[in-house]
Amino acid sequence: MKLSDFDYFLPKELIAQEPIIPRDSSRLLVLDKKTGDIEHKVFKDILKYLDPKKDVLVFNDTKVIPARLIGQKINGGKQEILLVRPLSDDFNLNTWPAKWRVIGRPGLKVGQEILFGSNLKATVLSLLDQERVIVFNKSGTKLKKDIFKLGQMPLPPYIKNVSARICKKYQTAYALKDGSVAAPTAGFHFTPELLKKIKKQKIQIEYVTLHVGLGTFLPIKEKNILDHKMHFEYYNLDTKTVKSLNDAKKEGKRIIAVGTTACRVLESCVKKNNLKNNTGWTNLFIYPGYHFKFVDQLITNFHLPKSTLLLLVSALATKKNILKAYKEAIKKQYRFFSFGDAMLIK
Repeated sequence: MKLSDFDYFLPKELIAQEPIIPRDSSRLLVLDKKTGDIEHKVFKDILKYLDPKKDVLVFNDTKVIPARLIGQKINGGKQEILLVRPLSDDFNLNTWPAKWRVIGRPGLKVGQEILFGSNLKATVLSLLDQERVIVFNKSGTKLKKDIFKLGQMPLPPYIKNVSARICKKYQTAYALKDGSVAAPTAGFHFTPELLKKIKKQKIQIEYVTLHVGLGTFLPIKEKNILDHKMHFEYYNLDTKTVKSLNDAKKEGKRIIAVGTTACRVLESCVKKNNLKNNTGWTNLFIYPGYHFKFVDQLITNFHLPKSTLLLLVSALATKKNILKAYKEAIKKQYRFFSFGDAMLIK
């Protein structure tokens, strides 16, 4: 399977630099994955496609942390790092451990010391493929306080305005659990007011957690898609949510994942058509040919060319239908990527 088969041309002016306000007034392209039929709506019209007797919405409640830190090397020179995740496989940001996996530019060398602000220091301990392991000179609430004081929101590189106003918008309305270095952007369109209307309509809502890391946004570099290796990302699906979702599935309800990250949690935890509660790490790579075991529909944004996310939506709706929908969206001047418009694949 060639990566070039999942490419398309996008005019730069269609890359959204900030969200529409209010966010539920963004545009919504509705794609029928079986027929390829397309409808053009406004996102708040999503209510017309939800049925309390038939549907369940599943959100990712992760919260983006200010993971971009800019400091000075002790021996001189500027150094930028992106916190990827704690070194420990027990991903618990209640404790804010001292050791982290990071990526940095310029390249980080073992033994290098970096000073952030006046008293937060990090030392590079070792190399891990594209990542580096660092240790801070503090941990716990002291480290969290410094990171939230000194760090910046890790906006994607195609967003040129990195002002405090824009950074503040890079979070879902229901973000709860610290841990992501990128936002689950499909959720941006759900305003508090729209969520109230959904609850008033008695649509079942469930939450899972996947802390977005390199696995979601690292680009594919291999020409043959099957050679791409996904990075692991931490997720949690608790017992109560598992029971609610399994019961809904048995009742014949449609499971609608809000975003590719929520989708990957569910697909990572299904065994013999039932979800199993689990906490762990997933590197599930979904591409055309994949058979979805639990997710029926997907609410998502418009994704970068040649990305794992574009492959995932192509697996759900077929490459032909997705590329047709993207061509139509470009023709009608939809806004693309993180702060852009949305798509419902039904």
